[in-house]
Amino acid sequence: MIVSLVLFSYSLFAQFRTEKDLLGEKQIPADAYYGVQTARALENFQVSGVKTNFYPDYVRAYAMVKLAAARANADVGRMKKDRLDAIEKACQAVIDGKYHDQFLVDLYQGGAGTSANMNANEVLANIALELSGHKKGEYKFIEPHDDLNMGQSTNDVYPTTIHVALLLHNDKLMKEVKLLSDAFHKKGDEFNKILKMGRTEGQDAVPMTLGQEFHAFGYQLDAEIEGLRKSEAYLYEENMGATAIGTGITATPGYAEKCAVHLAKITGKPMVLSPDLIAATSSMQGFVMYSSALKSLSVALSKISSDLIILAMGPRTGLFEINLPALQPGSSIMPGKVNPVMPELMNQICYKVIGNDLTVTLASSNGLLQLNAYEPVVAISIMESQALFYKTMPLFRKNCIDGITANEEVLKHYIDRSVGIVTALNPVLGYEKTTELAKEALSTNKGILELIREKKLLTEDQIKKLLDPATMTGQK
Repeated sequence: MIVSLVLFSYSLFAQFRTEKDLLGEKQIPADAYYGVQTARALENFQVSGVKTNFYPDYVRAYAMVKLAAARANADVGRMKKDRLDAIEKACQAVIDGKYHDQFLVDLYQGGAGTSANMNANEVLANIALELSGHKKGEYKFIEPHDDLNMGQSTNDVYPTTIHVALLLHNDKLMKEVKLLSDAFHKKGDEFNKILKMGRTEGQDAVPMTLGQEFHAFGYQLDAEIEGLRKSEAYLYEENMGATAIGTGITATPGYAEKCAVHLAKITGKPMVLSPDLIAATSSMQGFVMYSSALKSLSVALSKISSDLIILAMGPRTGLFEINLPALQPGSSIMPGKVNPVMPELMNQICYKVIGNDLTVTLASSNGLLQLNAYEPVVAISIMESQALFYKTMPLFRKNCIDGITANEEVLKHYIDRSVGIVTALNPVLGYEKTTELAKEALSTNKGILELIREKKLLTEDQIKKLLDPATMTGQK
C-alpha cells in the first residue's frame, strides 16, 4: 500500500508542475510551455475553438514585439544581458516557427487581450528557461511578468502585436491581389481583338472589346492594391511604452523610443511611436482605416464576380458571352447543369468581409475612456478577412479566371443584332438617319447591319472598316 502511494505521488510529480497567481495554485502539465494564466484562459474561454496559433504570423508578431521590448529594456539598462540573451533565443525560435503549438488561447476572450499576452509571456519565459538549462516554471531565473512583460502592459502589447500581424498578413494579401490582377490583364491581352457590346444599366450601349472589359477588372484590382498599401501607414504607428493607459507608468524613460526602433528593424516595416500614447491606447483608427480598405476590396471583387456570373449566364437562355471552367455538376436534380461556383464563392467571401468591417466599426466605437476592451473581436474580424481573401484568391484565379474562354460567335451575333452599334455610325450617316435605323430595327426585330445592307447605305468595305475593333473602341 505504501509503495503504491509513493508511485502515485511520483506519477503526479512527473506529469504536472504547480504554478500560482493571485487566484491561487494550479496544476500545469509538466511538458507545457504555457503557465497558470494561460491555463485559466483555456478553461474560461472555450468559445470558437480558433486559437492564437491558427494564424502563424500572429504568433510571430508576439515574438517580434517581445524581442523589441527586451532589446529596448536592455538599451536603457533595465534588463541584464544574460536574460536578454535567453529571451532573444526564445523569441527567435518562435519567429522561426517553433513552439507555435503552445499558443492556445481562444481568439475570443475577455480582458482586452490579457490572456493572449500572458500566453506569450509564459511560453517565451519557459522556452528561455529551457534554452538556458533551467526547468519550466523556474521563474526565479526568468519571469513571465517581470522579464517578458517588463515595462509593458497588455494595453500596448496587444494592439501593437495586432498591427504587426496585420502588416505581415497584408504582404500576403497584396501579393495575391496582384496575381489575380495579372490574370485579368492576361485575359485582357488574349481577348483584345474580340469585339462585343458594352452595356449600361443592363441595356445595350456601345461597342468595346472583351479585352477592354477584362483589363478594366484588372485595373480595378490595381487600385485596390494601392488602397491596401496606403492603409498600411495607419498600422505603422504603435504605442509600446504606453503601458496601462498611455502615461508610461512602469516603463523606463527612453524605452518607448528604443522599442519603436527595434520593432522597425525586426519587422522590416517603418514602425513609429505614436506622438500621443494616451490617444494611441484608446484610439482604433488604424484598425478602422485598414478594415475599410478590405471592405473596398470586397466591393470591387464582388462587383467583378457578379459581372462574370452575368457574362457566363446560359448556355442557351442567357448572355453566354464567356465560358467559366466547369468544376463540378451544378444540381442534384437537373442533368447537365454547371454553376459558376468560384464567382459565387468569392461573392460569399466578400459579403463576410463587409460584415466583418461592420463588426470592426461597432467594436471600435464602443470602447470606454482610455482603453477599448473589444480589441479581440476587432483583431479576429480583420485577420479573418485577410485570411479568407488570401486563401480564396488563388482558387478564384487558378480555377476560374485562368480558364475563361470567349464565345466569339455569340459575341459577333450580338454585335450584328444590336441597335447599340448605331452610335458608331453617327459620324458617317448622321444622327437623324441613325435614329431612323434604330427605330426601324426595334420595330422589325432586324439588326442594324442587316438594314444597312438592305438599304445599301454602306459598302461592305465601309462596314468592315467601321466595325474594326480599333475604330470602334478607340484602340488605335
